[in-house]
Amino acid sequence: PSAALTLLCGSAAAVVVWKWLGKRQIQKKMEEARRTRDEGVKKMAKAVQQFREQQVSSVQKDAILSLPLLELTGRLQEGSLSPKTVLYTYVEKALEVTQQTNCLRHFIPECEEQLQEIQRQREKGLLYGIPVSIKDHIGHKGHLSTCGLVQCLDALVQEDSVLVKVLKRQGAIPFAMTNVPQSLFNYDCSNPIFGQTLNPFNNQKSPGGSSGGEGALIAGGGSILGIGSDIGGSIRLPSSFCGLCGLKPTAERLSVWHTHLLNVDVCSRPTPVPCTLGPMARDVDSLALCMKALLCQDMFQLDPTVPPIPFNEEVYSSSAPLRVGYYDTDGYFPLPPCMRRVVWETKGALQAAGHQLVPFSPPRIHYVMTELFLKTFFADGGRAWLDVFTGDIVDPSLKSQVNSCKIPSLGKKLLALILKPLQFLLLLKLKNVATISTCRSVKEMWNHHHQIEAYRTEFIARWRELRLDVVLCPVLGPAFTTGYPGKLLTAISSTMLYNVLNFPAGVVPVSMVTEADEEELKLYQGWCDDPWDRTLKQAVAGAVGLPVAVQCVALPWREELCLRLMKEVETLSREK
Repeated sequence: PSAALTLLCGSAAAVVVWKWLGKRQIQKKMEEARRTRDEGVKKMAKAVQQFREQQVSSVQKDAILSLPLLELTGRLQEGSLSPKTVLYTYVEKALEVTQQTNCLRHFIPECEEQLQEIQRQREKGLLYGIPVSIKDHIGHKGHLSTCGLVQCLDALVQEDSVLVKVLKRQGAIPFAMTNVPQSLFNYDCSNPIFGQTLNPFNNQKSPGGSSGGEGALIAGGGSILGIGSDIGGSIRLPSSFCGLCGLKPTAERLSVWHTHLLNVDVCSRPTPVPCTLGPMARDVDSLALCMKALLCQDMFQLDPTVPPIPFNEEVYSSSAPLRVGYYDTDGYFPLPPCMRRVVWETKGALQAAGHQLVPFSPPRIHYVMTELFLKTFFADGGRAWLDVFTGDIVDPSLKSQVNSCKIPSLGKKLLALILKPLQFLLLLKLKNVATISTCRSVKEMWNHHHQIEAYRTEFIARWRELRLDVVLCPVLGPAFTTGYPGKLLTAISSTMLYNVLNFPAGVVPVSMVTEADEEELKLYQGWCDDPWDRTLKQAVAGAVGLPVAVQCVALPWREELCLRLMKEVETLSREK
């Protein structure tokens, strides 16, 4: 017995030491990543200081930062501004913004080489001399694509993604990579390696996610154009939270080759709800210019899976009246009063401008959320997602979802049985992934894919029955207090719907939260005044002065029409 006890104690001690050594190794990797980032920041700060000593007054710097993208490109094309001046002006501003918000994951020192390269190009591209920021997981040669995970800190990207290559050929200068939530599966912006990114308008608030670093950097003035990604709202939610314009195109409209998602190439992931890349900026014209620049022969040649459809300027610039469907709630997750208010105000403005507004109701959103969207990502009960956290520290904002996935299958069945009396409430407001049904066979998986296609057909039929050109609808907002997005995973139904449908959708800021909105929020009860409704109320409280946006949607491959509605909404809101 004493020998057995000694062996048991020794084994226990060995396990404790082994776990401690594992955690220490993780800490070392994270410290090294932070040290590399900090050294890059110091290097760029030194380069900015050297440039500042030679030329450019603070007055000229402010003038450059205030220029809209279209005007800035014109000044660069004509030569009245130099790419070098513009680059270092934005690098300096980015340094200032990241000190306040922690939005940068890493500067791209090769931007100085790209600066020299564009001056050797025979023709000036549409984005000649424009500094561009890119989201963490968009591949750039010689840099990491971390997704906020320790397991991704070992391998540098060997080749630029197709999108980065096209940006460079159009004369753009990628200069910074921005922070993301761990595993990208969150609409907050926090990971254990690089920390929490904050909203530049209110440091108690989140910038949204998963393109939250982009949102904070652009909204803070540290970038004029950024590239994010969207698989459930990850471009549109940061745009809503940070008062930006953002476009989620049809998934195949822009190349995702060599863009990394959870340490694997997006193109190798067979999923009926695909990831898409898209632009984020301060105005709609900037999004249109970016799409026009990207939809070029270089894109079509580098990635033959992208349909060779150039940007249709005629559709974007048209002034013909539109037939616009609209709704202020999808009937699944009631949004705060201010988000519904701006839909009605925008509807009135569009109507007064001569457009035809038609009530529209998206079908079966409860079914879409539980049986289509969430089941796509947790078809295996979340096992593949859990694997990415192996040998990692789970960010606090994700712990509830991770713990839910860890519940054994038997435990989930017992939980479902216990919660059966609350079935209606769970249908209204699914709290976590513990109660999501899984695909138990290949046949069920194929049937799931078929169900998504059938729903798309149903949705398009309803759209065509009403002869709609576009749809105006709400988006989640205003900005949540940090930490709350992880508690309300399914509040993203307003954006998630158009990922399932694979429709182009964009967000435009149109107003701000008022004192009256804040007072009305005190009366908000959602559907049932249940814990989820009360959590949403807490998440958005204290938002007076923060941006409020609407969402614009078009049918697949009609990005130009989506942008056309966005431009009309932007123009009318600015006039107001």
